[in-house]
Amino acid sequence: MIKRAAGERGTANMGWLNSKHTFSFGHYYDPQHMGFGDLRVINEDRVIPGAGFDTHGHRDMEIISYVLEGALEHKDSEGNHSIIRPGEVQRMTAGSGIRHSEFNASETDPVHFLQIWVLPDREGLKPGYEQKEFPESEKRGTLRLVASKNGDLGSVTLNQDVNLFSGLFDGDESDRIELNPGRKAWVQVARGEVEVNGEPLRAGDGLAVTDANVIEVSKGRNAEVLAFDLRAH
Repeated sequence: MIKRAAGERGTANMGWLNSKHTFSFGHYYDPQHMGFGDLRVINEDRVIPGAGFDTHGHRDMEIISYVLEGALEHKDSEGNHSIIRPGEVQRMTAGSGIRHSEFNASETDPVHFLQIWVLPDREGLKPGYEQKEFPESEKRGTLRLVASKNGDLGSVTLNQDVNLFSGLFDGDESDRIELNPGRKAWVQVARGEVEVNGEPLRAGDGLAVTDANVIEVSKGRNAEVLAFDLRAH
């Protein structure tokens, strides 16, 4: 297990945006942290009221938006327009090319969210979009599947062999997921404190797990956790 501490991440502060980069992104480049398997980007973004990312383009990437606080407004060139709120997961397939904007939907409150990029299983896919809500009750004390290759258990679909779990843990709550042979995992703590396979982690920390057959989350303190089950290549 290799810990990626919150304070070691890259940073970008543009006034309207305060961003922390787990992996190399934009002007932040670290050859030791270019991603983890098919997981390429985890950015923790905070955007001030009324501000956001103007229309820009992407290609050949699965982009997941996971809102922790506030509301994020999404518009894209495929005609999709939505507001993403806590408890919802949005997946945008950039594929052969898509343009979109993301803005804080509030003029008074900040928005705090994770932007996650996953490499697709092939290039040139048809651009696509999906958004689903996963109530707190479904994540309380358990790792709930929220994104997967085949949309299992009502999860958002991904064009890659990745299983993404989300869970809320406090006190004695705990859960575990089994990793099949040839798999590895990345665990990202979105908020609070928790132990993963006995390793203490706090908000912003990540943990790379290889050569293990289980991920166990326990001893949370107001914790929200994302766990990625990935190919081990």
